[in-house]
Amino acid sequence: MNLKSIFLSALLLIVSSQTYSQLPDSNTILLAQKDEHGNGYSACWGYAGPNGREYAILGCNTGTAFIDITDTSNIHEVDFVPGVTSGWREMKVFSSYAYVVSEGINSRLQIIALQYLPDSVSLVSTYSYSGYDHTHSISQAGPYLYLNGGNNTQGGSNSGGVTILDITNPTSPVKRGSWSNQYVHDCRVVNDTIYACNIYNPPGTISVINAINKDALVTVNSWVNSPNQFPHNCALPNDRRYIYTTDETSTPNGKLKVWDKSNLNNVTLVTTWMPTGITTAIVHNVEIYGNLAVIAHYRAGIRILNITNPTAPQEIAWYDTYPSSNSNSFSGCWGVFMFPSSGKIIASDISGGLFVVKIGNPLVGIANNQTVPTAFSLQQNYPNPFNPATTIEYSVPVNRRITLKVYDVLGRQVGLLADEFKLAGNYKLNYDAGLLPSGVYFYTLSGEGFSQTRKMTLVK
Repeated sequence: MNLKSIFLSALLLIVSSQTYSQLPDSNTILLAQKDEHGNGYSACWGYAGPNGREYAILGCNTGTAFIDITDTSNIHEVDFVPGVTSGWREMKVFSSYAYVVSEGINSRLQIIALQYLPDSVSLVSTYSYSGYDHTHSISQAGPYLYLNGGNNTQGGSNSGGVTILDITNPTSPVKRGSWSNQYVHDCRVVNDTIYACNIYNPPGTISVINAINKDALVTVNSWVNSPNQFPHNCALPNDRRYIYTTDETSTPNGKLKVWDKSNLNNVTLVTTWMPTGITTAIVHNVEIYGNLAVIAHYRAGIRILNITNPTAPQEIAWYDTYPSSNSNSFSGCWGVFMFPSSGKIIASDISGGLFVVKIGNPLVGIANNQTVPTAFSLQQNYPNPFNPATTIEYSVPVNRRITLKVYDVLGRQVGLLADEFKLAGNYKLNYDAGLLPSGVYFYTLSGEGFSQTRKMTLVK
């Protein structure tokens, strides 16, 4: 081999190593990989049943798979619900129901009952309303769903802002208000504030929307997600001062951004983040669980950050679901979800299917900076009397499944505000009773070995 050939070979090796070299997986344990439905997987989400069993919900090209991950020695698919063929399928869970959307024409909203697990699931209905037949993504906060993108705001095939569905009755959604100032690719909802990612609308903004009144959404402010303004999704750490956003671009490579939003009139970029030793892969989705941020990072796989200091993310673990390349391609790890009780993390990979992993040492670099309550408690709502919205606060001292229900004076349940597994902590929600008549109502917080009821008055 002549000197020129040796030089070219060495140069090729250097370039290849920069693009495709992989650090070994760090501080993670692979529990299972399930690839039973061929190429074309999309989003994933999780469901923790009242009996403590855990299920991964996996978007596939032709439907949705439900996989029992409780027993790590027997992770297996329980059931599959067919749907309109689509390269994108996303889902959320409220109470014992899964809500599935896709971009497939006429896919609408599938409502799937989970209470028959571990034996099976059941498609209850496929819901729609005039002018709506497909959605890009779906968000959930309390008894409300937020349809994002697609044609949910009835302005054409790709006009979707965000539309709220009231699922106080989980099997009978009620369409409430919409916001269509810009296209909404995805959104995060915290205490009735919507943080909407306007990915396709130049100059690429994050819009902040007041959703206390579910029938009349009001724009608060927005900021340009620059540089590289292409906001895909977002999540908020516990202190709510900061917001994490993801840029889904290939040139330049999309990064995780941390913004200080304490002044919505002057939101400032604090820092950006890329995986350890990788500068080429594209970030996709971020989810936050206490002091951990879990990220789906396309060809860099599952990335786990310690965000005890929200402005200085520290990577503590990762598992690469796409080990053959770190290139700036829109393929690889798509979605992530972490189960708060077991700490298991599920991830969907476009070609690899479902990955189930666990952090080897979850305490590496983690300090608990949250005040954990010492007992269950349910506070008096405020204001009281109210019309039509009020705030309810409650505390959960241990990781536990809880329910928060509303009853009328005859003892009939008229509202379901929470039915889910909660991390220990203090919680606050705004309850919109706009669909109820004036009167006296009772709300009850229940958990294992605990139940407390308070009275509230709705005056219209």
